[in-house]
Amino acid sequence: MDGNNAAAHVAYAFTDVAAIYPITPSSVMAEHVDEWTAQNRKNLFGQTVKVAEMQSEGGAAGAVHGSLIAGALTTTFTASQGLLLMIPNMYKIAAENLPCVMHVSARALATHALSIFGDHSDVMACRQTGFAQLASSSVQECMDMAAVAHLSAIKSRVPFMHFFDGFRTSHELQKIDVLEYGELRKMIDMDAVRRFRANALNSEHPIMRSTVINPDIAFQLREAVNPYYEAVPEIVEGYMAQMSKLTGRTYNIFNYFLT
Repeated sequence: MDGNNAAAHVAYAFTDVAAIYPITPSSVMAEHVDEWTAQNRKNLFGQTVKVAEMQSEGGAAGAVHGSLIAGALTTTFTASQGLLLMIPNMYKIAAENLPCVMHVSARALATHALSIFGDHSDVMACRQTGFAQLASSSVQECMDMAAVAHLSAIKSRVPFMHFFDGFRTSHELQKIDVLEYGELRKMIDMDAVRRFRANALNSEHPIMRSTVINPDIAFQLREAVNPYYEAVPEIVEGYMAQMSKLTGRTYNIFNYFLT
């Protein structure tokens, strides 16, 4: 399979809702999810993923945000200019500790001319949003790191962006070891899933969200998310260790090589 297929295979497992809008070279991921939904394929929770195709990438990002607030684990797939249109909602998603995962087949941004070819100008433009970022450099890593991203986002309550090179990896065909849903189910922190769902907006137990505040407390409240981010490296390293034990492939946050 190719990198897009590998990432989509894992994304489907952890997703309740996929809000999508096609853009090259990420469209194939959303197409796979839509196809599997039509085939009544089940995710890790025994449900068929609900796919919502919006009218722009901005609309897809808004749908992702709303779906997360409603207590549904939500995923989207994008690249390039489409990713940049999602930035305003990314700030909100990160600040509200919503466990979103975005899968990005990184592609050059249009500058003096449009280019569909690869660089990381799109994902690098999102470093300031509060999303943690995991990069894959092979088709096998697309599958393995996609799982680490979803598992870590759920446990840490920090949203993740999982990215890989558009075309170079997204469309590269390789023979890989496929992660079985049964193995992924053993790794998911269901207590964290239940806490996330219990925190959803619900008319039966209303709570206040997205207030307007003055500068005397704004930055203090902004710093309230710091403990969640401080916990992320250990959580990611833990899931990488589990993935290494399961697959025999060595993963760490930092891998060192002698040259």
